[in-house]
Amino acid sequence: MQTIYADGIANMSLIDGVIRIDLINITQVDQEKTNVSSVGTLAMSVPALLRTHDQLSKMINKMVDDGILTKNDQPAGSN
Repeated sequence: MQTIYADGIANMSLIDGVIRIDLINITQVDQEKTNVSSVGTLAMSVPALLRTHDQLSKMINKMVDDGILTKNDQPAGSN
């Protein structure tokens, strides 16, 4: 089994019932410029996406309960 590390998602699309998620890595070239490169695409069915959402929510809640994260009522990026 291959392990792929990704810093984030560049794009998500739904085509013919398949969710496609483009994974990216971000490297800092200098203080003012970053480089974004694609590392692969994750493809899954809608039911698989919903199960993944449930699992991610449970992991986030566990990290909050363990004191690793704190919940912020304001979404990131909104001012």
